[in-house]
Amino acid sequence: MGTINAAFNLITGALDADQAALNVVSNNVANASNASYTREVSNWEENQPIYINGIENGTGVTVTGGISQRDRVLEQRLQQQTQASSSSTALLNALTTLQANFTPASSTNSSGNIGSDITNFFDAYTQLESSPTNSADRQQVLESANTLAGDISSTAANLNAQKSSLDQSAATVASQVNAITTSLAQVNQQIQSLSPNQDAGTLEDERQADLGQLSQLIGVNQITTENNGMSIATASGQLLVSEGSSFQITTGNVDGVTHFFVGSTDVTSDLTSGGGEIGGLLTARDQSIPTTMASLDQLAYGIASQVNTVNNAGTDMDGDNGNAGNIFNAPSQVAGSAASMAVVMTDPNKIAAAGLGNGTGDGSNAVAAANLSTQSIINGQTPLNFYSNFVGTLGATVSETTTQNTALTASVSQLQSQRDSLSAVNLNDEASSLENFQRSYQAASQVFTILNSVMSSALNLGVETAVA
Repeated sequence: MGTINAAFNLITGALDADQAALNVVSNNVANASNASYTREVSNWEENQPIYINGIENGTGVTVTGGISQRDRVLEQRLQQQTQASSSSTALLNALTTLQANFTPASSTNSSGNIGSDITNFFDAYTQLESSPTNSADRQQVLESANTLAGDISSTAANLNAQKSSLDQSAATVASQVNAITTSLAQVNQQIQSLSPNQDAGTLEDERQADLGQLSQLIGVNQITTENNGMSIATASGQLLVSEGSSFQITTGNVDGVTHFFVGSTDVTSDLTSGGGEIGGLLTARDQSIPTTMASLDQLAYGIASQVNTVNNAGTDMDGDNGNAGNIFNAPSQVAGSAASMAVVMTDPNKIAAAGLGNGTGDGSNAVAAANLSTQSIINGQTPLNFYSNFVGTLGATVSETTTQNTALTASVSQLQSQRDSLSAVNLNDEASSLENFQRSYQAASQVFTILNSVMSSALNLGVETAVA
């Protein structure tokens, strides 16, 4: 009878184990649409055997729960690539908007085509050469000057507006980072308390989901600590999360732009180069736009300064020699020249088309002004060549960033597929497991029925008796 009782215990354990395995499968199926859920497989453990007369007798198996199918190295690689891809995407979006300011007929470009404006302005002087007293030609010089100055200043205003928008967006991302790091610290504390020595299951899924969201926003490094805890730091090592504690990113105004701090440490440059959406936003704000603005300032400064100098070196229609006045607002320095560029001359008779001391019918000074278009007056280049070169450089940067972004996006997609093949729920696989465990349960049930029949026959002294 002891042997039959042992068999009953063995099969009862098998039924319990199969039921537990079926519960794991059921939980997987229920979470199939949960992107942050990690598939679990049953953890089968052999029960302690017993020895009778020196002979080992097995006592079956037990399912102690589910084991998450997780590759921490793969997940960390995915997070790192996500940081790079997210930064590249944010930068590309900003560069595309920036480039649109210099694209004729662009829906976002209300400032016309500066390249054509430069050509039209100097062409107006060429027209004035042959008819220096013609009022219509003089008026055309002022009108083309107004168009050029207006388009340059409007473009500068667009660039400043975009920089301000990026500044606000980066501050918003920092707030989102703070919310996630607070959540991470709380989950860390729970994991260290409840699962210090093993995978924390759904709590670990929650932590990984937070890390995935954080990787889209900011570049970070993660360090596993004792008791299954984790520390999160910026690329240069400033702690954002230390086990159960989080450290907020704060903001402050420095020279008119938002800077970011952890404690008293300015981490703005760290965040710029670290990755994530905030890295792309800050790269555009602090590097791409200022570089483009500097070139636009040089263009405005060079044209305004040189044209004003030429106009003050000739004779206007009123006979004023050498003091006809400025056509453009005189810039005091290169920085800010584009934003402040404007035409200050309102009287076309003040255009000094004649050479100094010559009669008003002379057009030699108009020739000098027109010749500025072919002279290297801006960083050793003609105005149109300088403009074309810096716009071309911007276009090349956009193209390079587009190529890089495409490669990074593909890399993230590939790593995500690798991660999903291991950790995501596949309903076909679950259906197969469900079938296997159901058959195993049924088989154990049949053995239970047989044992029940044997027990009944034994109790009836071998007389076959129907078992209810």
